Amino acid sequence: METLLLSQREIDRLAILTCLSEGRLRAAEAAAALRISERQLRRLRSRLRADGPAGLCSKHVGRAPNNRLNPDIAAEALAIVQLHYADFGPTFANEKLRELHGIALSTETLRSLMMRAGLWKAKTRKRNIHQPRDRRPYFGELVQIDGSRHDWFEGRAPMCTLLVYVDDATSALVALQFVKSESTSTYFSLTADYLRQFGKPRAFYSDKHSIFRINQPLATVDLQSQFARAMQELDIELICAHSPQAKGRVERANATLQRRLVRELRLRGIDSMDEANEYLAGFITDYNARFAKEPSLAGDAHRPLSQTEDLNRILAHTFDRKLSKNLTCQCDNVTYQILDRSKFVLRGANVQVRIALDGTAIVERRGKPLTFETTTRAKNPRIVTRKDIDQTPKPRIDHPEHARIPAANHPWRRYPHKFTPAQTANRTF
Repeated sequence: METLLLSQREIDRLAILTCLSEGRLRAAEAAAALRISERQLRRLRSRLRADGPAGLCSKHVGRAPNNRLNPDIAAEALAIVQLHYADFGPTFANEKLRELHGIALSTETLRSLMMRAGLWKAKTRKRNIHQPRDRRPYFGELVQIDGSRHDWFEGRAPMCTLLVYVDDATSALVALQFVKSESTSTYFSLTADYLRQFGKPRAFYSDKHSIFRINQPLATVDLQSQFARAMQELDIELICAHSPQAKGRVERANATLQRRLVRELRLRGIDSMDEANEYLAGFITDYNARFAKEPSLAGDAHRPLSQTEDLNRILAHTFDRKLSKNLTCQCDNVTYQILDRSKFVLRGANVQVRIALDGTAIVERRGKPLTFETTTRAKNPRIVTRKDIDQTPKPRIDHPEHARIPAANHPWRRYPHKFTPAQTANRTF
């Protein structure tokens, strides 16, 4: 006796067609109940009369699907992933299979293959709810900046930091640079390259690192960091986020870079910061082609640099000094002597000493440069006298090893009336 496996939908069809055959339903009512046309209803009635209930079974049962993955291709793809991309994510591994090996699979197909082979495990994350912030509408209106310290070369080179600049409107990478550590000088250098390429953005969005703001509890409101002072001179707003989630675009970009860029450097055999910085230009282009979005409003909010905005002068370490009576000031163990002796009216005047990234210095008074010469002061050496050289540590008389008994002809022994012979022999001086 043949056993038929019918789905619930096919069972419902059989019941309604049986009622139709017994005259308990009209054709229009049966078609409406099955949500099919009357023409399709007639086809089903014909199949039921000819083959019985088996005529209602799907013809695809037991047949291989047309889009079934070729087992040989699946085995080849999985072998390549196990050999070269075992620690890659499914999306990234699928991109490499297409680009380097000519194997075209869907990401979800590769994901299932990797999960069955134990190469990938679905991650469950505990998500905290944060109030979303809308993107800025224009490209260049807000740029999020951050530094990501990570083992970028997986032990092939010392650990270093990647400075990341991300546009808020498009999530595009606009600047990357490997540096030894986060510092004002490294941010000045990368910011100068960014400004020369794109122009001035409306605002930079950073964390509360001491590079961007003064974190001392007793600091005055007017006290600024070197980076904040430079941004004020360039008319660029500097916003310091209160939490990592507030600047989530650059934080998520850091996570993506730690997964993708590390493996790209490994595949290309790059094991130094200089080689990595040369590769970053091509990586940025490929990254933005994959992940960048279109801004909600067309246009570029960057502003061009004016002729008076000298980046070498503005993006420099600036120190406020006061001229002495002989028109000198000191900064970083260097004495700056103003050469124009006719300007003795500047005695006690406030000046600014700007030290650029290349080491050149500028002394300014109210924005106007002053001519000067520099002398470097040698640090005062410690003066050692003969007394210091000949001085020896004094013996400790409170320790038995350092106890000393006077000799028999010592002058103190000439006065026996002061001590008895037993006291003199056992006396310790």
